[in-house]
Amino acid sequence: MAVVSTHRDEQALTLTFVAEFAASVDRVWQVWQDPRQLERWWGPPTWPATFDRHEFVVGGQSRYHMTGPEGEKARGWWTITAIDAPHRLEFEDGFSDENGEPVDADDPIRMTVTIEPVESGTRMTTVAAFASTDRMEQLVAMGMAEGMREAMGQIDALLARQEVRKGTES
Repeated sequence: MAVVSTHRDEQALTLTFVAEFAASVDRVWQVWQDPRQLERWWGPPTWPATFDRHEFVVGGQSRYHMTGPEGEKARGWWTITAIDAPHRLEFEDGFSDENGEPVDADDPIRMTVTIEPVESGTRMTTVAAFASTDRMEQLVAMGMAEGMREAMGQIDALLARQEVRKGTES
């Protein structure tokens, strides 16, 4: 089912994405925890991600880059600020320089992911919070909302492949 709604709240300076999946909470949690699975969906289809580092602990650092259709690279970073497995993840996200070092650490996007069971499987709500209207507008103009929808739209196929693989191993 993937993304079922998006909401832009200019007062709260947030973008919210709600997605639902026909998979367990634990299984959906894995797409965040495992860097190889994260790479299969974090970037939009035309900008796939590569995680060079993914320390999935509070205080852990992640470094990644997305590669565009012409080979160009957009680099990013995360600092994980809270984990309540398998239901909640919080991290700061931003752009990096060529060496993977944050260039906007004083103005990160604060991401909060909640994962909860629903009748059809699992609901994942991802909220991106911005420090200022200017920052929010800059990232929306760069295509963040569309990119996140496209990226999250890849999770269903990833979950299905993993479930098929799991089913064939027994």
